[in-house]
Parts: sequence; structure tokens; C-alpha cells
Amino acid sequence: MQVSPSLLAADFSNLAKDIDMINKSDADMLHLDVMDGVFVPNISFGFPVMESVSKICTKPLDVHLMIVHPERWVGQVRDIGAGIMNFHQEACVHMYSLVQDIHNAGMKAAVTLCPSTPVDTLKDIIGELDMVLLMSVEPGFGGQKFIPHTLTKTEELKKLINKSGSSALIEIDGGVNAETAPLLAKAGADILVAGSYVFNAKDPISVISSLRKH
Repeated sequence: MQVSPSLLAADFSNLAKDIDMINKSDADMLHLDVMDGVFVPNISFGFPVMESVSKICTKPLDVHLMIVHPERWVGQVRDIGAGIMNFHQEACVHMYSLVQDIHNAGMKAAVTLCPSTPVDTLKDIIGELDMVLLMSVEPGFGGQKFIPHTLTKTEELKKLINKSGSSALIEIDGGVNAETAPLLAKAGADILVAGSYVFNAKDPISVISSLRKH
């Protein structure tokens, strides 16, 4: 199992300390939740913060854009050195074109689905994707309770990926902890995003290592 700790739950008064912890950990990447206050009812951080993070983080950046018009920001996401650009299906009309633009910029392309968006809406583009992120909480705020239906949805997505011959990985974001992680692993998840569970722990490095064992 891969682990992508979410910066949203870090201590923003001392980001360098938390990023140093991530660098020393077994984390596979760092998840960056960008919120615009329009697509989701919250505002997080933007490119100046991510650029600063990219200078000291040694892990690949997993940029999750919870914003309207994600197609406008491919160049800036690339310029901060992101490895993955992740956008919401619900915020994009021309997904195929955006996926091509992301790939042409040298990044992996990922699409996120909100809890109420069916998996089969990706059947015509799944072969072009490197990753699909399933939100297991409503996007916009950290610390929410895991939505149980995500397990069934993960199984459905895994079947779609296998049937299509796609190599897309399945990432889960929201409510990941010691109880939900093994269930998600069994359902077919490949990457777990964990925010509060990691950064609020007494020993975050051990928590990250434990998640990777699933």
C-alpha cells in the first residue's frame, strides 16, 4: 500500500518541521489539497505555499485541485514540480483534453470523484488515467467520518479498471485510519491519503509505516 499524507492537516505555523517528518518517513508522496471556496466551501492554500513546500519536500507532490476550471492551472502545477495533477470530474467538462494536457506537461493524470458520483461515469476515459481518487468524505474539510459506501465503490472501480485493461491506481481520501485502512486494502485501494490520522499522531512516522503494511 502507498501512503500520501495530506498537508491540510499539518501545522501551518511550522510547516518545515512537518515536511521534514514526511521526508524522513516511508510516505510515498505528499498530498496537497487546493481549495478555492467555490467548488468546495473552504479555502486552503495556493501556489505560493506549494512552491515553498516543493523546495524542501523530497517526496513527489500529489496535487489535488478542488477548484473550478482546473484546466487553467496545468502549467503552474507543472512548474512547482508536481508528479501528479488531480482534478475533479464534477469541475471539468472536457476531461479528455485536460488529461492530454497534463500528460503533455510531463505529469501523471488523476481524476477525483465525489461520494455521490458513480464510478461508471469514468468508463470512457479510464484507459487514459494514471489514478482515480475516490473521496470517502465530502470534499472541503478534514477530519470527517468515513462514508462506508466507499468500500463498495472501490470494488466497483477495481472491476472497471481490470475489465478495461487500465493501469490506473485507486487512491482514497477521507477518514483513513487503523480501522478503515485494512478494509480499503481488501476492497482494492492502492494509495491511502491520511491527514488528521497522521499529523495528529504522537508518532506520525510509525503511523505512516503501519498504513503501508496493508
